[in-house]
Amino acid sequence: MCRWSDSNWWHTNGSTAAVFLFLNYMKNTKAITAVFTGGGTGGHIYPGLAVADELRKKAAARGAALTICWIGSSSGMDKTVVEKNVDEAGRKSADAFYGIPAGKLRRYFSLKTVSDMFKIVGGFFASLAILIKLKPAVLFSKGGFVSVPPCAAAKLLGIPVYTHECDFTPGLATKINSIAAKRILVSYKETERFFKAAYRKKIIVTGNPVREAFYRASPERGRAFLNSSGNTKPVLLVLGGSLGAVQINELVRENLDRLCASFFVVHQTGVKNADTVRHADYAQYPFLYSEMSDVIAASDIVLSRAGANSIWECAVLKKPLVLIPLTGSGTRGDQEDNARYFEERGAAVVLSREKANSEELLRALEKLSSSEERRLMSENCAALVGCGKPSEKIAEIVYTAMFGGS
Repeated sequence: MCRWSDSNWWHTNGSTAAVFLFLNYMKNTKAITAVFTGGGTGGHIYPGLAVADELRKKAAARGAALTICWIGSSSGMDKTVVEKNVDEAGRKSADAFYGIPAGKLRRYFSLKTVSDMFKIVGGFFASLAILIKLKPAVLFSKGGFVSVPPCAAAKLLGIPVYTHECDFTPGLATKINSIAAKRILVSYKETERFFKAAYRKKIIVTGNPVREAFYRASPERGRAFLNSSGNTKPVLLVLGGSLGAVQINELVRENLDRLCASFFVVHQTGVKNADTVRHADYAQYPFLYSEMSDVIAASDIVLSRAGANSIWECAVLKKPLVLIPLTGSGTRGDQEDNARYFEERGAAVVLSREKANSEELLRALEKLSSSEERRLMSENCAALVGCGKPSEKIAEIVYTAMFGGS
């Protein structure tokens, strides 16, 4: 039997072995590309970035060279959000961003539909060119209308597509992307029933990916940021998104004196909705970004819309929720579905439609002023999200698709 440590063997077979080792080294060190797509809102970007960060960690830990690129809208917030996002080690989540035209898909007639169809077609051909150039091993979609052309282009090129849905009920983009997808990843087991029977065999329940910052959040850092270390009242955090929620802002301002009698109120108003109101137990911020996870950790109750990602982030931190979901003609009802799911599991109190008024809000908060009520709801939040990290589970699925396995 020959031994690689035998000098005579190397003298005879050294050239062949050297070539073999070099080719093996090149195979293991050549960067493999993963393309992510999604955008239009932060809810279609931040969860994808959480997966990208975990995927990069897995590749680094296993000695695999990886390049991550993102396809998003050429207009709007996508480019800024993706390019400025870094993981806990300070590394950029994506190595490159590619912008494409993005048109909205509508279930109703609109004069904008014609121009948007041209954008969608343009986005498809732009995606085709990008994917031919990058030659990715996989495409991961986080949804939003901008994700539809890249998924279609990837299907045409034979690139495996993995798509994730954060909401309890799938949106139109996810339903379309499911046609191209090898695997459909969902946050809730119950979501399976909203897909056609033929697609259900492709579904994997993963939970909703949340950025690592929320698992490392510190109540102490949050209190230091809020300068509330000496406060003895429960902290009520009011979230309206980066643009604010007019309905929630008005409810808080109409009842500010009564709220501040029982709580220290922290209010994210939205960048265009800041006010001059002042109160000893009221702190107002246009927008919280890097501080958000720590501020949630320092809070006792969160009053919020019912966007899939924000409520999951709060649940990860075991925070009792009072939810006022977005309703009306400008929404497909996804927030009401999300809120109802949390309410049925004892993780939230929901004030929807006619119940979104001052009287109901004060009644809900009065109930949650009890530490025992908050403790029970916190336990229900923990049970809802489970003990694992969805971003790790999804990253493992994508990693296996890229570097071996099914």
